[in-house]
Amino acid sequence: MSPLFLQPADMTETAALFTLVPARSPLLIDVPHAGLGLSPGLSGRLTESARRLADTDWHVEKLYAFAAELGAGLMVATHSRYVVDLNRDPEGRALYPGADNTELCPTRGFDGESLYRDGAQPDAVEIAARADTYWHPYHQRLAAELQAIRARHGYAILLDGHSIAAEVPRFFAGRLPDLNLGTNDGASCAPDLAHQAYAILSAAKGFSHVHNGRFKGGYITRRYGRPGEGVHALQLEIARDCYMDESRLEHWDAAAAAPLVAVLRRLVEALLRWRPANGS
Repeated sequence: MSPLFLQPADMTETAALFTLVPARSPLLIDVPHAGLGLSPGLSGRLTESARRLADTDWHVEKLYAFAAELGAGLMVATHSRYVVDLNRDPEGRALYPGADNTELCPTRGFDGESLYRDGAQPDAVEIAARADTYWHPYHQRLAAELQAIRARHGYAILLDGHSIAAEVPRFFAGRLPDLNLGTNDGASCAPDLAHQAYAILSAAKGFSHVHNGRFKGGYITRRYGRPGEGVHALQLEIARDCYMDESRLEHWDAAAAAPLVAVLRRLVEALLRWRPANGS
């Protein structure tokens, strides 16, 4: 039987589509872009540069590793966004109409260069197969977790965790703020929850911040954020250079990341303290 996907450094290892620490509270944190797994045969179709997986949300799952001890759930995808992007609309609808948007199965990296060798790009049939194999099972479980949390507590909070290179001219000019909170222009969560979350970020010394700036929340935030139905979603996009050396992508430095982890802990604690005004 063929494995679901393979690690680029070892094409014999199998893995699950995600890891999940179930929530003991109303809060679930999901990290859809930290995975490194590749589908069978994909590594050989990628360019040498693409095989570095530079657009990964490097080490974000480590930034939130403390959350389980506080009772928050943590769901982390294990396959690369180059296989399929879990934070994109499966029908290909653009997140930011009129802007440069990445695809469900990306063909260009954030640097604008092709991810694939000539003639090796996925066709429509392969894209649909990847969605069936990776995208839909992940979202089915994510939706089920949120439904279970809401059933237990009367409401659920989803924190969608991301990071990105501090400078990506393809998407934005100049340097990105360190902490980018997105709530789909206020539509994905209760206003007071967004206010309390942003108050933590704006009080974080040494970190720049913005709310609903360049990143307003991707597909996950927009799809699951239904405050009128008791599900509140926020996205936090973090500039990578505020917690890691971007010239050494694979290297995790816990000491360098510690100031940011302290901010994220305060954020998670605030989300856990929050209660909806109407009880849902």
